[in-house]
This record gives sequence, C-alpha cells and structure tokens, in this order.
Amino acid sequence: MKRRILVNFRIRPEVLAPRVPRPFRLKTVRGWGLAGICLIRLEHLRPGPLPAWAGLSSENAAHRIAVSWDSEDGERDGVFILGRDTNSGVNRWAGGRLFPGVHRFANFHTFETGGRMEVTVCDGDGVVVSRVVAEATEDWPAESVFGSLAEASEFFRDGCTGWSRALDGRGIEGAQLEPDWWAMTALKAIAAESRVFQDPERFPAGTVELDSALGMYGIPHTWRNLGLWPAPAPERASGSGACPRGTHGPGALFRFP
Repeated sequence: MKRRILVNFRIRPEVLAPRVPRPFRLKTVRGWGLAGICLIRLEHLRPGPLPAWAGLSSENAAHRIAVSWDSEDGERDGVFILGRDTNSGVNRWAGGRLFPGVHRFANFHTFETGGRMEVTVCDGDGVVVSRVVAEATEDWPAESVFGSLAEASEFFRDGCTGWSRALDGRGIEGAQLEPDWWAMTALKAIAAESRVFQDPERFPAGTVELDSALGMYGIPHTWRNLGLWPAPAPERASGSGACPRGTHGPGALFRFP
C-alpha cells in the first residue's frame, strides 16, 4: 500500500450495535464502539503471479465498524464494512465478482505535502462522502480510548479481516489483509468528516466523537479472498509482526507493492 489512513470515531454502543449484522458482535474498547474511515492508495494491484509493472493504481475508501465473532478456534476480531468507494472503474466492476468488496464509484481529491495529507471523497453528484485532513505527529491524543499508539496499532493489527455484503445484498464475503510487515504512525486529525458516521438520523448528536488517526506507508501486501461466510479462521503468523495469516481454501490473491 502506498498510503493508508485510518480515522477512528468512538461511538456509543447503543447506536452503533444495530448497524452490525449477525453473526458479528460490536467490539468495544473501554465502553465505546469503534468505527472509522479507511483511506487507502493502492499501487501495482494485480493477481499474485503477475509482475508489479503490470498492476493498476487506485484510491479507495471504506466505512468500517470493529466487530468480533465466534469461530471453531475461539473469538476472532475484524471489521464489518458498511460501504466502499473507489476511483477505479476496474475495482468497481471486479469488486464482488473477481474479489470481495462491492465498490461505489467516487471522485477522490488528494493533496499531500510534507507530513500533511488531505483526502476528499465525493459521490457522483459531487456530495462529500468523507474528508480527512491529517498531519504527522509524535503525540497521542489523551482522550483516545487507546492508551498509546502501541495499543491502537495492536488493536488494528488483530483486525485485518474485513467482511461486507456480497453483490447480491444477502451473502457476506470476506477479505484478509496480509502485509509483509506491520508499522503504524500517529496522525493528528485536523478535520474529519463522514456522511455515514455524522448522519444525525443514524447517530444523534453526542453519540459520536473523533478518537484518533493512524497512518501506514509503503508496505507490500496481499489481499486474500476468504469467500462467502462462513470461512475458516485465520491463524496468526508467528513472530512476523504482521497480521494473522489466512489458512483458507482457494482464493484469489491480489499482490501489491
């Protein structure tokens, strides 16, 4: 991944839990539900056997909720994805067909200079879906549900599996992020807008607060297709520092660096 920004909101469980379908459960941290926006720039996307120069680049966004579920090996953690946006026509067509993840087409406006980043996502009518302005920082927000950058990094490292509605709107399909290594940095969120999590009809005033922001940069990785739910549980890679590795049956592998 060229660049990945996670902007996290802490949300009252009583208003967030109804957005989580069975068999998943809302995962809470110190009494709060966690949801957020993942903004990711992918470069050299291609099926695993192909060389990097044959790949495609794209800007992508996802609105996600931290969840847990039961497997044969115990409780597992990950995210349930409410919706995805992309500026790639290929991703829009292939998502839900060739690999998991139905995408809507959106326009992305990005500006990066030094340690400061601004990403605005607009739908086809020009309405802002999400907007983030963030900059690198050495400080961790005192009000965060996470006590430190290390605690937040571990939380998201353990949640590399994403589930979302399949193309038919009924089934649930999954994808597993498998980075070659795991490294997160703290970001200061100067501005964070979400049409989903700041919708007063879904989330009344006072139920959503900006929690924290994190960045990941220049990490080669693979996306593994987990197929339709249920799927075998991933196993943690021993000593790798990366996400749990998948042990799933045949699935399309999409490789980046």
